[in-house]
Amino acid sequence: GSVGHGNALMGQGAAVADRGVETVWGLYLLFVSTYLEVSAMPFQPTSLPLSHRLRRGELLAAACPSRDVLRHVTSRWGVLVLLVLADGTQRFSGLRRKIGGVSEKMLAQTLQWLEHDGLVVRHEFPVVPPHVEYSLTPMGNEVAVHVRGLADWIELNLHRILAVRDVAA
Repeated sequence: GSVGHGNALMGQGAAVADRGVETVWGLYLLFVSTYLEVSAMPFQPTSLPLSHRLRRGELLAAACPSRDVLRHVTSRWGVLVLLVLADGTQRFSGLRRKIGGVSEKMLAQTLQWLEHDGLVVRHEFPVVPPHVEYSLTPMGNEVAVHVRGLADWIELNLHRILAVRDVAA
């Protein structure tokens, strides 16, 4: 009797662990992949209490604060700033040189957004003329890995994208 009961409990524990893995995997896919449909994922955010949903964010909700972070990270200049800073600390002028086409105003605004989100840190040195350097925070390094993956995918598949555009034109 007790052996069978123990196996049933172990089976329940494995099922709970499997659901936990599914939930974590679902969250990971939601963050990393812009290609999957949310409805296909096993994770159902509406089953969580409101306090959890607000803390976690609901990217699909119009008023979600996560959307601002998503906009900052995935903007044209945000992606490029993260890619350059992933290779090391840069001065403003160095960033501007490496990121072709960015205006001084847009670079400054993008750096402010990323700094406000805790992804970039600004180091100001008390010298004349002013010397300021920018680098990624640990959280900035985390997101830069994902941004680099997206950028790499685009570069590797650009020929396919351009071929589709040519056919459509």
